[in-house]
Amino acid sequence: MTGAARSFWTYWSASATSNLGSAVGAVALPLTAITVLDASPFEMGLIAAASYAAWLVIGLPAGALVARLPLRGTQVTMDLARALAVASVPVAWWLDRLSIAQLVVVALVLSFANVVFDVANSTFLPAVVPKEQLHERNSLMSATFATTQLGGPSIGGLAIQLLGAVPTLLVNAVSYLLSGILLRTLPSRPPAAAGADRVPMRQMIGEGWRFVTRHPVMAPCMWAATAVNFVCGAQMALFALYLVRDLDTPAAFVGFLLAAEGVGSLVGAALSPRIVRTLGSARACVASSVVSLIGGALIPVGTGWVAWVCFALGNIIFAGGVVIFSTATRTYRQQASPPEMLSRVMATVRFVSWGAIPVGGLVAGLVATWIGARWALVVFGALGVVQVAVVFASRIRLLRDLTDLDELLTPAVASHS
Repeated sequence: MTGAARSFWTYWSASATSNLGSAVGAVALPLTAITVLDASPFEMGLIAAASYAAWLVIGLPAGALVARLPLRGTQVTMDLARALAVASVPVAWWLDRLSIAQLVVVALVLSFANVVFDVANSTFLPAVVPKEQLHERNSLMSATFATTQLGGPSIGGLAIQLLGAVPTLLVNAVSYLLSGILLRTLPSRPPAAAGADRVPMRQMIGEGWRFVTRHPVMAPCMWAATAVNFVCGAQMALFALYLVRDLDTPAAFVGFLLAAEGVGSLVGAALSPRIVRTLGSARACVASSVVSLIGGALIPVGTGWVAWVCFALGNIIFAGGVVIFSTATRTYRQQASPPEMLSRVMATVRFVSWGAIPVGGLVAGLVATWIGARWALVVFGALGVVQVAVVFASRIRLLRDLTDLDELLTPAVASHS
């Protein structure tokens, strides 16, 4: 095995470990708020918003910041910070000091650490994978993530049923520690912007922002992702609340139902390379946006066992569409961005698109307070049409592949189409 291959599989192992723990925590943290602290819909929205708030605060400069820092040391430090934050919840619970405020603070710490860690991670992969293998490796990473999202909530639900929501969070904390240990074995890498230390950070941020927002393919992809992530933020805030209070779902079954997202993600990741080869990456983006809209609309339909079936099936369809869209656009950004710009491009896209997640979560909490979790999910499911509109309004609909940039910029495309 070559050094690059060994580095990739170490990176893959660390990501799989931390993602599995995070998937367990994604069930345990909201159920801690609901079952232990009797959280209101607004408080659930606040926790969901805090989980992604850092993308609005440091999402834009994160790319320039990561470009100035040693990659391995940054990743390990963020893993340790996440482990300590999650472990503080069981400690406070055992001391009878746990509160909603602490859960919000923990979510904020995780949010800031996740931003830096994720931007560093997205910069690492192209450094060890040849360009022609990027889509396959990205699909593998998406499939692995989907597998952890499939197994993690199920494991989390069972653990909560046996141990309780708070002790289950220790699984998440341990996963971050193991991830940090694995990443520590990777070769150290110098900062990507080692030769650009004299360039002001504002200038670096501005260059990344202008590159993305003026790009005829990356810009509409980013705005479409922003629309769907606004819906995802609402789902994160409302799913546990909807299942527990509207559908009276047992804790163990909550985990299995939430794992449906992992099924959809796994199917989407598995089919993504074939779909992209058959349809082309641009047409795959168009089709997947429509698929996500259909899935999101199905999630809050029905009552009793029919509601559980619709919730699971809707999540599978929605997640599958999102993963196909995400994999195609992420691969394109990695292929089309100059190496020295990549971290800033990734940070710019995530600042805008992932910044919509906390906004969606907060708005969803407010809307659910007025009309209930079910009808709030109906409203946000309908808003998925915005993603479809953005894709169809852009020139992406004229392309077969996102990489057909030269054809995109010529009038011949319109006449040929």
